[in-house]
Amino acid sequence: MGSLIVVVGFNLFLIPHEVLSSGLSGISMILGMITPVNTGLANFILNLPLLIIGYKQLGKKFITNSIFSVIIISLGLYFVPVHAIATDTILSSIFGGALTGLGVGIVFRCSGSTGGFDIIGIIISRKRDFPIGFLLSTMNAIVIVISGFLFDWDSALNTLVSIYVTGKVVDAIYTDHVKLTLMIITGKGQEMRQHLLNNLYRGLTIMDGVGGYSNDKRNVLMTVISRYELNEVKNLIKEVDPHAFVNITQTIEVMGLFHRPSPD
Repeated sequence: MGSLIVVVGFNLFLIPHEVLSSGLSGISMILGMITPVNTGLANFILNLPLLIIGYKQLGKKFITNSIFSVIIISLGLYFVPVHAIATDTILSSIFGGALTGLGVGIVFRCSGSTGGFDIIGIIISRKRDFPIGFLLSTMNAIVIVISGFLFDWDSALNTLVSIYVTGKVVDAIYTDHVKLTLMIITGKGQEMRQHLLNNLYRGLTIMDGVGGYSNDKRNVLMTVISRYELNEVKNLIKEVDPHAFVNITQTIEVMGLFHRPSPD
């Protein structure tokens, strides 16, 4: 649903007025406007190498959902006709950006991304712990500059409006910079440990515990994750132990190694 909302924002509001979206989607729009290549086909071709790289760097479920989103958006851009709903370019920039942000936010909440610069930003922020918003804004500036030189600077400024509104709506729906601490209490400690390590980028710590009421032995697994990983981790926990007790708290600051150590 989120991916289809993005398609509506593109083909009914942004593309008819030569207003671009952010990231590779915007570059795909440029190719669709200046060449015979369909925007949907260009979007899929540009995203394919990044999805392959992301599959090796990010969680399996996250990148699988991202591949699904990219396919839906590419097919939607190919089959949904480009038709202007509104005649005013500024209004189309605002509402197209809002719809795009709504769709992207929904995809993020489902442990996925719409591909493109999102994947690059997530990989870099994991390696260097840079703010992903700053990285995406910097990379999106490339699209604005290209828009100005290829079309006109009115289009570039309208693109800037669209990207700004998209970012604000995404932030309102999904806060991806927040870090969370998870305390997982389970009787299947080793199975849970292996399952999380196989599917999650973060490391974790295991402690021994005893049930206060049952007096049974338990394992307590503690890990710190980014907000965008929460849905994926919750599903991973349920796959091993649906009855695990999980305490989730917001983390103000992290010192030390936030990323899993390299096997080397």
